[in-house]
Amino acid sequence: QVLLVESGGGLVQAGGSLKLNCAASGRTFTIYSMAWFRQAPGKEREFVAAIGWSGGDTYYRDSVKGRFTISRDNAENTVYLQMNSLKPEDTAVYYCAARTMYGIRMGQDDYRYWGQGTQVTVSS
Repeated sequence: QVLLVESGGGLVQAGGSLKLNCAASGRTFTIYSMAWFRQAPGKEREFVAAIGWSGGDTYYRDSVKGRFTISRDNAENTVYLQMNSLKPEDTAVYYCAARTMYGIRMGQDDYRYWGQGTQVTVSS
């Protein structure tokens, strides 16, 4: 089993920044790729960003490219999401997810372990 715990969410004004953290524990050696998803009120959960084991491969949804950066520290078993130039439409609960199979994917069903989520609210 892998336990994921997110932190770093909060309330920020439009144009501001936040950095989300996701700490993994348990059988972390089984993790290959990790990702961030988000779910806004009344909407489906959507992919935000993903990163491979080495950290060299990253993927982003178009709406966050150039503003968000995903990174990981394998020694600390932690993945990060640096969010800059935040917009009100970025408001959502952000979830960390871990995949134990090879490959980086953008579908929810491709990730086995999930955190409890952290709220990000961007005011206009």
